[in-house]
Amino acid sequence: MDAPPDELLSAVKEIRDLIRIMAEPAIAEHDKKARAELLRLVGSSAKKASAVFLMDGSRIQSVIQKETSINQGDLSTLVKQLNASKLLSGDGKQPKLAISIPKDFFKDEAE
Repeated sequence: MDAPPDELLSAVKEIRDLIRIMAEPAIAEHDKKARAELLRLVGSSAKKASAVFLMDGSRIQSVIQKETSINQGDLSTLVKQLNASKLLSGDGKQPKLAISIPKDFFKDEAE
């Protein structure tokens, strides 16, 4: 008997998440310089960190600004800096982070 599509999709997502966890040390080493630059640009700003996590290419800057309450000028400057550092793919209108970061990436910086 075949599994329903929802169960199959759920299982595939679980496998993907497990692979990401296992691959994280290698990804971190590969993206070491880029991640250090990202930390430098975001600094200790929780709003900038939240904005970066929303930069998946599906949102325009105004939506990111509304969802994070970041100042529009700060967001625009951040996007320009990320673009200049080659940390974004595509254009800045719908920013998409060019590197992968774990959900707790900025955690240590905030503490």
